[in-house]
Formats: sequence, structure tokens, C-alpha cells
Amino acid sequence: MVLEFWPDVAPGHVENFKKLARQGFYDGTCFHRVIKDFMIQGGDPLTKDSNMESRWGTGGPGYQIKAEFNDRPHNRGVISMARSNDPDSAGSQFFICHGNPRFLDRQYTAFGKLIKGDEVLEKIATTATRPPDRPNQRMGVNSIKIVPAESAP
Repeated sequence: MVLEFWPDVAPGHVENFKKLARQGFYDGTCFHRVIKDFMIQGGDPLTKDSNMESRWGTGGPGYQIKAEFNDRPHNRGVISMARSNDPDSAGSQFFICHGNPRFLDRQYTAFGKLIKGDEVLEKIATTATRPPDRPNQRMGVNSIKIVPAESAP
């Protein structure tokens, strides 16, 4: 999947995601929460260890960032930051919209969108799951790389 970022509406979130990606933070994680027609969620460092599965969805980078709510709609392919009930609790977990969950607009920080690889999003989002929205088969993230748009595959 190839994503473009929206630093004009969420500069802190874009920089945080890029920093974590450059550090290799996301390498070896997986999409631990998958809900067809809604979203796929990843970015939890605990997902690197299958023995920690009962805690997947609770991990982060050890800090939180302030919300940057904006007017970009949560349409299919939009990447946004996951968080707890506290609007300023995002850290590393993100989700990519599979459906058009517009009820999330201005409540979660959208910070980019998918520009290539919709077939990958579709494959992950439609994989078989078990409670609690866990894919039956690991949907791993080998690596997230930050590259200039003109050199993206």
C-alpha cells in the first residue's frame, strides 16, 4: 500500500507517523483489528509477539499526541489515528478506512489517504476474523518506509 500524507491538516500526526516508521517501530507488527466495511487497525508494537495477543490493541510508543481534528472525511482509504476515549491519547496505532465511516469525522485525526494498493486493503479487510475482530490468519506489516512521492512504487 502507498499512502500520501496531509501535513496541512495534521502536521503533528504526519511527523509522528513518519518518525516511528523511520525508526522501524512498525516493522513486524500486524493488523490486529479488522472489521469489513469499516476499517483495518494496526500500529500496536505488542503485535510483534503472539504471546501478547490478549493485550493487542493496548500498546503504543510510550507517549501520546494531541488531537488534530480536521475537515477531511473518513472515506475508504483514509488513514487516521486510533485512540482511547481521550481525544489526546493517540500514539502509534492507526487505522485505514475500508468503508466510509463518516461518523468518525472531526472525532479522529485523519492524516492521509491510500493512493495505491486498494487491492491489499480489500484483501486484509475481507479476511476471516474471530472475536474480538482478530484476523484468523496474521495480516503482517513487514515494513513501513517513508519515501518521496515520485519514487513510490
